[in-house]
Amino acid sequence: MKIIIANNSTLPLYQQIKDQIKACILKEELKEGDPLPSIRAFANELQVSVLTVRRVYSELEEEGFVVSQAGLGTFVSTGNLELLQDARRRVVEEKLSEAIKTAKTLQISKDELQSMMNILYEE
Repeated sequence: MKIIIANNSTLPLYQQIKDQIKACILKEELKEGDPLPSIRAFANELQVSVLTVRRVYSELEEEGFVVSQAGLGTFVSTGNLELLQDARRRVVEEKLSEAIKTAKTLQISKDELQSMMNILYEE
């Protein structure tokens, strides 16, 4: 798992890390049951505070993406397939909403947008 932190981003460090871990889970680069690095090791690797990584893991656990097991570590959550599918749908819905808003601004009809989407989906 490769996490890239942008110092010039308006997003806080923990949010950048959390979003990228979620993306890895949604893309199945991290699969159910896969371990995440220990908090200390991950903080050292990313050169951030241990508290930052602890917050990331805590929020991911609250959202159901990971589960922490005392003495064993933090793992990608198993059994939350429905949650993951819903999260994937939300990502697509957000992107589609942006595309629809842009299409309306550029006065592209719904039919034309649908045709464009069909062509792109088939590629």
